[in-house]
Amino acid sequence: MSSRTRDGDLSDLGKELDQLQALGVDFVELSAFDFDLIAGGRIRTSQMATLLGTCRGRDLSYSVHGPLALNFMDTPERLPLHFDLLEASLDIAAELGAKHYVLHAGMTMETDPALRRDAYHRQREWLTRAGDLAQARDLHVCVETLFEHDDWKHTPCPGRLAAELEAIAHPNIGATLDFGHSYLKLDAEGRRSDLVSECAALAPHARHLHLHDCFGRQEGMWTYTFSEQFALGLGDLHLPIGWGDIPWQELMSQCVFPKDTLFVIELNPRFLHAAGDCLAQTRALAALARSGTQTPAEIRMPVT
Repeated sequence: MSSRTRDGDLSDLGKELDQLQALGVDFVELSAFDFDLIAGGRIRTSQMATLLGTCRGRDLSYSVHGPLALNFMDTPERLPLHFDLLEASLDIAAELGAKHYVLHAGMTMETDPALRRDAYHRQREWLTRAGDLAQARDLHVCVETLFEHDDWKHTPCPGRLAAELEAIAHPNIGATLDFGHSYLKLDAEGRRSDLVSECAALAPHARHLHLHDCFGRQEGMWTYTFSEQFALGLGDLHLPIGWGDIPWQELMSQCVFPKDTLFVIELNPRFLHAAGDCLAQTRALAALARSGTQTPAEIRMPVT
């Protein structure tokens, strides 16, 4: 499971890791983008020491989610700044003993097809450089599927990301397949029915998965509370598995993942009361994906 975001001195992270261990998870994705570990591109040694002291000595393994602002489809003059931030983030991941580093796919404001192609070219070039940094640190950079939000105009769908990774062809650059994000992206393109085929195209590159449920509906409507958003099934809800309508059994039957792919639950903190059931559902799905024959426990919408 992923750790929640937080502010300040990390004093509550140990308690959260205790809770995750008690729940029975074997792997934690650290939301390091919100740990105040980097200032002006340089690692804060005191904060890093606190993080290491909190994480070490536990029966847990870790991956690291890097800064969400990293964007290799950004304008050319800003790319060196992104790259410096990436290098510091990879150093953090390596010191934690992580093997997987999650990086968001690029996003662009460009609507002109030629300028959008240029943005893809920049992403390929800088991800290749990122792969060299990762290889030197025994890491895999896993590029995460997204959907357009906050006025961004374009990000690659799963199939396009697969094509980009094949063009890059770097052994240390793979994918994080986020099923909820992919569903929302395809809904925006009017292609909800393509979810399974698009995810299956990216699956061979996906060393890291983000599992959480939703209804794949763009927000597009005003709501007053999250509960109203939930009631309407709008947006990136991060629900427990089975609470939305993602076709999990079909996905696990059709997607062929690398041998050691990590299944990471990203749960909205307001639904932590359902974490145990969500963990059981996810382990059943992992068993189905790995065997190709097992039938997972029934994926169900809760009735209470």
